[in-house]
Order: sequence, then C-alpha cells, then structure tokens
Amino acid sequence: MTWFSKKWVVIVLHTVAWVFLFSLPFLLHKPYEKPGPSLDVNPANRNWFFILSDVVWIILFYLNSYVFIPRLFYKKRRWIFAFVQVLVLFIILLLHNLFFFLLIGSPTFDLNKFFLYNLFPYLFILASSTAYQLIRDKMEADKLTKEKENETLKTELSLLRSQVSPHFMFNVLNNMVALARKHSEQLEPSLIKLSSLMRYMLYETDEEKVSLDKEIDYLQSYIDLQQQRFGKKLQINVLLQPADKSYEIEPMLLIPFVENAFKHGTGMIDNAQIDIELKAEKNVLQFTVRNKYNPACAEIKDNTSGIGLNNVQRRLNLLYGSNHTLMINTQDSLFIVSLQIFLAG
Repeated sequence: MTWFSKKWVVIVLHTVAWVFLFSLPFLLHKPYEKPGPSLDVNPANRNWFFILSDVVWIILFYLNSYVFIPRLFYKKRRWIFAFVQVLVLFIILLLHNLFFFLLIGSPTFDLNKFFLYNLFPYLFILASSTAYQLIRDKMEADKLTKEKENETLKTELSLLRSQVSPHFMFNVLNNMVALARKHSEQLEPSLIKLSSLMRYMLYETDEEKVSLDKEIDYLQSYIDLQQQRFGKKLQINVLLQPADKSYEIEPMLLIPFVENAFKHGTGMIDNAQIDIELKAEKNVLQFTVRNKYNPACAEIKDNTSGIGLNNVQRRLNLLYGSNHTLMINTQDSLFIVSLQIFLAG
C-alpha cells in the first residue's frame, strides 16, 4: 500500500483541503469600513453561520460521493439521481433559512440571494464529489485489476515450473533404472545425488528466488547424473564458474535448457557432444548451452515429450521482461541456446 492511500493520510489530506477551501473567503476578504446591515450582527453568530453552512457542503460532498453516485448513478437510475439532487438543494435552502433566522436574527431571508451565493458552490461541490468518486473507483478498479494480474502471474509461473519438474524427474528416474539394471556401483552415489536434488526441489523451489550458487550446484548434480548414464557415449564439457553470493535467480530456471540439450543431443547422433557454460559478472548472467542434434529426430522427440522451450521462454518473459535476452539458433548441426539475464546485485 502506497503512503497516500493509508486511511489516516486520506483523513489528514481531506481535512487540510476543507480547511483551505473554506478559509479562502476570509483570506481574500477585504474588511468593510462600514459593515452593511446584513453583516451588522454578532461576529460569533456570523462565524457560526458560516461554519454550519460549510458543514452542510461537506455532508453533501460525501453523501453524493459515497451514497448517491454508487447507488443511483452507477445503477442507471439517472432520473432518480437528478430528483435527489433537486431535493437536496431544497433541503439546503431550508437549512440555510433556519441558520439565517437563528443566527443572523433577521427574518428577511432573500431567496434570490440564496441562489446567487449558493448555486455555484452547490454545483462545484456536486461536480467535485462526482469527480472524486469516479477517480477513486477508477483507482480501486485498477488496483483490483493489478492484483488479479499478479495472482494470474503467480499461478502461471507456478504451472510453468510444475511443467518442468515432472520432465526432469522422468529423466532422472530413467537414469536410476538404467544403473540398477547394470548393477552399477554408481547407483548409491547417484541415489544420494538424486536425494539432494529432490531436497532442493521440495524445499528451495517454493521460494521466489534462490542463491545462484544453489542453482549452479543443482545443475552440476543433474549433469553428473546424466554423465553417469551416458558414460563415454557422450562428451560433456562443463564450465560453471562460481557466482557472487549476492546473486539470486528464480529456481529451476536454467535446468530446462540443459534437459533440452540431453534430450536432443543424444541418441542417433555421431560423436554426441554437449557444451555448457555459465558465468556471472557485473550483475550479468551469461549462460550458453550447445549440443549436436539430428533434425530428423528432433521433431519426434518434441511431439512425444510435450514439454519444450516455449514454456521456458514464457517464464523468462514473465519474470524478466526486457531484462533478459534469449537467442536460440542452429549452426552446422549445432543447437545453440544463449541466455543473458541482468541480475540485481
């Protein structure tokens, strides 16, 4: 909540505005050398007359703003709204007549002077209260729309993240099955790595952001598991430079690019190779993934997995907007992903 929308601030601002508005006639008033008959009364009574008249205008302002506009004007009851305004003007006429009789002490209340001196203030209060309520409702509507957009954004990001996680688990469990079938001694350390990964996924990914170092450890553990699976069939070159402790990133943001490289960079590919580089300097994250690929197999894998890079691109757009650059291209049978993110230090 911004400071000017707090209740006590609104009350103070309204009070100052009313005091200033009703002080103007006194501030701009030139003292009479010889007061006229209508002003030749007790100053205290005259001041009370002005104060009570001002209170009537204040009541009209908030009555029109909080009652007549929402219950009549917004609900298309325009004729009733107009009738109520005429009725209110008549009531104000009676009140002014009463105040004039009790405080000024003269029975000669002039109806023409009443309209001459009060019609413009009446129209001013009516217009200003209407404008105030319209602007206030517009701000409330914009605030509600913004809150809905934020909730939609959170829900969408959560869904996109959940789409990544099952795919990752599917690949890792396949790795475990392959190691178990081979009765490999690497099964136990692999299970320990898997346990570490699951702990990260369960306890860290609920946070909006995590330390970039944790995300790098997560990537390294995943790459190690994949390296155990493919062995010498796949050449993996990894350079993950340690990052500044202050750098943070959304959890599991980078893993889909690595998953994609293993998905499309293995199989019916001669001399399969994957290169992964990451460095973060001067609040800029540079992340590059390159892999050889077979265009004939790529379409089949995309159709069977149901999870591609579109979701990752969507998530990056939602989270970083113009503060990131993602380039995806192919060159000489290489699929290259280059991501740049401007991080907050």
